[in-house]
Amino acid sequence: MILVTTHTIPGKKIVTVLGLTRGNTIRARGMGSDIMAALKNMVGGEITEYTKLMAESREQAIDRMLEDAERMGANAVVGMGFSTSMIMGGAAELLAFGTAVVVEDE
Repeated sequence: MILVTTHTIPGKKIVTVLGLTRGNTIRARGMGSDIMAALKNMVGGEITEYTKLMAESREQAIDRMLEDAERMGANAVVGMGFSTSMIMGGAAELLAFGTAVVVEDE
């Protein structure tokens, strides 16, 4: 599966547009991460616990989006992007989205 943030893929032509594909995950912070983040906030620097949480969330959302695109019959996703939103205090949704397409060599 080809995945790009652009709307075209060099050397490929889009032959069928299948529509919106998306995958999401909702994650909550854990108490342990919050304690470590509070300590890190006092001294400054990267809050690696949250960085890791967001990286895992992005990967899961991408995986789910690609599964959705495959179910639609796509072999590529173009125009891929992310969106986040707060669901409740301490929990956020991360959404990966794009356009599922069928491409072939030019």
